[in-house]
Amino acid sequence: MADQKDNINEKKKVLDLLDDSKPKKPSRRERQRDEASKVKTLDDKKAEALDIFDEGGKKKTSGITKGTGNAKLPSISKLNEPKVDVELVKAEEVSDESPASAPVTEVAAVDGEKIIHLKPPIVVSELADAMDLKPFQLMADLIKLQVFVAPHQAIEPEVAEKLCDQHGFKFEREKREKGAGVHKVEEVFVEPEPEEDVPEDQLKLRAPIITFMGHVDHGKTSLLDYVRKSRVAAGEAGGITQHIGAYGVKDDLGRPITLLDTPGHAIFSKMRARGADITDIVVLVVAADDGIMPQTKEAIDHAKAAKKTIIVAVNKCDLPGADPTRVRTQLMEHGLTPVDFGGDVECVDVSAKNGTGMEDLLELLALQAEVLELNANPKANARASVIEARIQAGKGPTATVIVESGTLKPGMPFICGPFSGKIKSMLDDNGKPLQAAGPATPVEVLGFAELPNVGDQVVEMESERASKKLSAERQGEKRNERLGGAQKSRLSDFMSLAKGDAQKARLQLILKTDVQGSVGAITGAIAEIESDKVEARFIHAAAGSITESDILLASSANAVVIGFNTKVESKAVQAAKREGVEIKLYSIVYELIDTVRDTMLGLLEPETRETIIGHAEVKQVFKVNKGKAGGCIVKDGKVTRVAHARVLRGGTPVFDGKMSTLRRFHDEVKEVKQGIECGIKLGAFNDYEEGDIIQCYNLEKVAQTL
Repeated sequence: MADQKDNINEKKKVLDLLDDSKPKKPSRRERQRDEASKVKTLDDKKAEALDIFDEGGKKKTSGITKGTGNAKLPSISKLNEPKVDVELVKAEEVSDESPASAPVTEVAAVDGEKIIHLKPPIVVSELADAMDLKPFQLMADLIKLQVFVAPHQAIEPEVAEKLCDQHGFKFEREKREKGAGVHKVEEVFVEPEPEEDVPEDQLKLRAPIITFMGHVDHGKTSLLDYVRKSRVAAGEAGGITQHIGAYGVKDDLGRPITLLDTPGHAIFSKMRARGADITDIVVLVVAADDGIMPQTKEAIDHAKAAKKTIIVAVNKCDLPGADPTRVRTQLMEHGLTPVDFGGDVECVDVSAKNGTGMEDLLELLALQAEVLELNANPKANARASVIEARIQAGKGPTATVIVESGTLKPGMPFICGPFSGKIKSMLDDNGKPLQAAGPATPVEVLGFAELPNVGDQVVEMESERASKKLSAERQGEKRNERLGGAQKSRLSDFMSLAKGDAQKARLQLILKTDVQGSVGAITGAIAEIESDKVEARFIHAAAGSITESDILLASSANAVVIGFNTKVESKAVQAAKREGVEIKLYSIVYELIDTVRDTMLGLLEPETRETIIGHAEVKQVFKVNKGKAGGCIVKDGKVTRVAHARVLRGGTPVFDGKMSTLRRFHDEVKEVKQGIECGIKLGAFNDYEEGDIIQCYNLEKVAQTL
C-alpha cells in the first residue's frame, strides 16, 4: 500500500509540472530581478510626494511597499501645501535643467536697422544662424581679423560686433526690456559739483575759519593756548586742538569763531599744495621784539598767493624791548600797509602772557567776518575739507574735517579723493558724538575705507554704491598714472610751460640763500635777463635752509627750488622725492645765473634753417636692383651723400627726402662737384623723368636768442 501511495504522489508532481494553468513558483534569481525592477526613481518619488491627494481630496494609497525598511512618509508640511500640477512641475524642471549658458538670440528690426540681441557665450555657428549665413563664411571673416576658432567655439563680444557690422547687422549684447531703448545705457557716477547760484533765502551765516601763522617763537601757540584755556574755563566752548587740530570759540557777543591750529604754517602749505585752502582770514603773528623774520616773510607769500584777508597780531608787547611801530614799518616793506599808516591791513597789539588785546583781536575777527559776509547753505550737498588724518586704534582711519557747505550726518555715503566711505560716527570738540555738523564746524569723522590725504574734500554721494563705483574708477586712474611715471619740474624739460606762440613761456623759481644780501643780488641779476619770449618768475625768495614747506610750494606752483650756499633739511629731501620736485644747489653765483639763462633758452625751440648746396639734372633713367636711379650731371654747387634732396619737375616738388645712393661709375662717393656726372637714388622714389632737377640742401638748427 505504501508503494502505491508513493507512486500516486510522484504522478501528481509530474502532472503539476505539465499543467500550465497553475502558477509556477519563481526562482531566487527571478525574485531578485523583480525586486530590482520595482525600485522607484527619484522623479517617481517626487511625483508621489507632490500628488498625495487626488482631485476629490481623498488620500491616495501609498505605493510604498510595507516592510522594506526604506519607506518614508512625507513631511507634515507637504500635506498643508496647495496642490501642484505634476505636469507643470516637470515642465519647469526641464526648463531649469537647460544649460544657463545657452545663448538667447533674437533678431529685431528697429527703424530699418537689423539688430541682433545675443547673450554670451557667443558661438560662431549660432551667430551665423542668426545672420542667415554659413559658419565657414564667418570663419573666413574671423581669419582676416586674426581670430582662429572652430564653429562650436565662442568669440568675444567685441569680435562679434565687428562681424555684425560687416554684414549689416547691429550687435546688442543684452536684450532690451519692453519699452526701453535699443542701446544699453551704462551708469556713469560723477562727483556732485558745488552749488554756484544759491537762493539768498537758503544762505545762512557761518563762523569764519581763521588760521594763525607766523615765525617760530613769536608766540603763536601761546595765543591759541590763551584763547583755548580761557574759553574752556568759562564753559563757552571746548577746544579740540589735541584731537583734531581745530576748535571753536565765541566772543563776548556770542558770535562763533572757528580757529585752525597750524603749527609753523606747514599744514597751510599742504592745504595750498592740494588745492584745499578753506581759510577765510589769516592772522599773522609777529613778535614786537624780533620783527619780520624769514618764516614771517614766507607766511606773507602764502597768504598773498591764497588771496586771503590778513590781520596782523603784534605779540609780546609787554616785553621791554618791544617796538610795535618798527613792526608796522617792516610790514610796509613787504606790501602790507597798516590801517594806522593809511592802509587796509588791521594790526592789533596783544600779549599772550597777560591777555592784553585778546578781546580786541576776537572782536576784530568777528567784525571782519561780517564784512566778508561769510554765508553757506546748510541744505546743500555736503562738502568738507580734510585738515588732518590719522589711524587710531579701535577706530581705524579717521579724519578731522571742516564743513564747507551742507550738513554732515551719520550714515551718509561720501567720496574723499580716491577713497569711498560711509560716516559711522562724528565727534565734536569734547569727544561727544554728533548727529549733525553744519558749515564751518570742525568734526572728527569715522568711516573711511582708507586713510585720506590732507586737503582732499569729503563730498556727499547719492548712494554707497555710487561712491564705491567712483572710488574704483579714481583708483584705477591713479594706478595708471603711477605706472606711467609722474614727472614734475625739471630744468632740462620746461617745454610744457609754453602755452602758445603768442604767450611768454615762464620759468617758476624758488630761491633760498645763506644770507639776505645774496637774495637781492641774485634776484636782481636774474631780473636783468630781458627777453620777449620767456621770463623768470620767483614764487618765493628768502634766506635760510630749504624746508619741506618750500618743496610743497614748488610742487603746487610747478617750480624749481634753487639753493645758494645753503643746506636741505631731511624732511625736505623726503618731500622732494615724494612730490617729484628738483632741487639745485650752487656755490658760485655766476654758475647759478648762467644755468637759469640756459634754462630760459631751453624753453625756446631751435629754429630750422635750410641751406641749398647744389643742383643736378637727370639726363637718363636707369634700372637698378632695387628700383630705378637717375643718371645726372651736377649743374652748380655740389651734391653730397648725407644731404637732403628734393625732386623738382617743372618747378614743382614731387619728392622730398634723404639721399640713399650717390655713385661715380660703380663706386660709392661722398660728394660730386659741378660738371661731373653721377648716379643718384633718393629713398624709395622711382618715378624719375629726364629733365628733372634734383636740389640738394642741408638743414641746420639754430638756437633762438632771448
